[in-house]
Amino acid sequence: MVGLIRKIIVIMSIALLALVIICSASAKNVTVSASAKDVTVSGSSTVMPLAEVAAEEFNAQQKDYVVTISAGGTGAGILGIAERKNDIAMASREITDDEKERFGDSFEEFLVGQDGISLAVSDRIYQAGVKGLSRDQVRDIYSGNITNWKELGGPDADIFVISREEGSGTRDSFNEIVLGSKDAETPGVDMVAFAGAEVKTAISGSDKAIGYLGFNYLGGGADGIAFDGIMPTYENIKLDLYELHRHLYFYTFGKPTGGAQAFIDFVRGPEGQKIAVDEGFIPA
Repeated sequence: MVGLIRKIIVIMSIALLALVIICSASAKNVTVSASAKDVTVSGSSTVMPLAEVAAEEFNAQQKDYVVTISAGGTGAGILGIAERKNDIAMASREITDDEKERFGDSFEEFLVGQDGISLAVSDRIYQAGVKGLSRDQVRDIYSGNITNWKELGGPDADIFVISREEGSGTRDSFNEIVLGSKDAETPGVDMVAFAGAEVKTAISGSDKAIGYLGFNYLGGGADGIAFDGIMPTYENIKLDLYELHRHLYFYTFGKPTGGAQAFIDFVRGPEGQKIAVDEGFIPA
């Protein structure tokens, strides 16, 4: 009986010791997680693939900061930092004069890459021979003056026209370059998409669509076509030969926090720029 009691005491002691060790380890892990400072990044869906992969690598390499990424569009990202809701805004265009007037000129700009706004059509349209359009033709499509592919050397089919949402940096740049104003009316548009991935899905899922999206989204049924005789290729964008190109930015409102600056430095450094290339962007 005494021996049995001793065995029970020993077993309970071992179990208690194990519990203490587990709790200590857990407490240590919680302390590490609690001490890490959040860095919130929001904005352009075009920049998001670069930021997401970079954040994953950055978070794995250090324990001082935890970077989280969310989309919402360039305009929403800029609003987020101006209202101090986020640390960094992703932007596929520069800050506008209207935004400076509204929020003040305290924005800090950091170039993180380059991209092309690529015109793309459904595979059926590309295979039918529509492999390039002029500025005037694209303008007429989005203005509603050209509505059938046969007017452009394609099949007898209505053109399904896709645009981006208001507040999108991609939309602002496209409208300004092609239509002459970022606020231009586009009565020819049939669908408004809220991200480059959505544009790609819509084009590839249709047999008569046209849209514009980031260079890194091309392929998989969204075939890139020439704009004014120049194809959206890596070299053409890098050499500024393809007119529908733009710079990609991180913005902060005022001086970046320590965590924001650390992440910005990582993205602009060799590792981050390699990620940019791997994700289909042109390095800064």
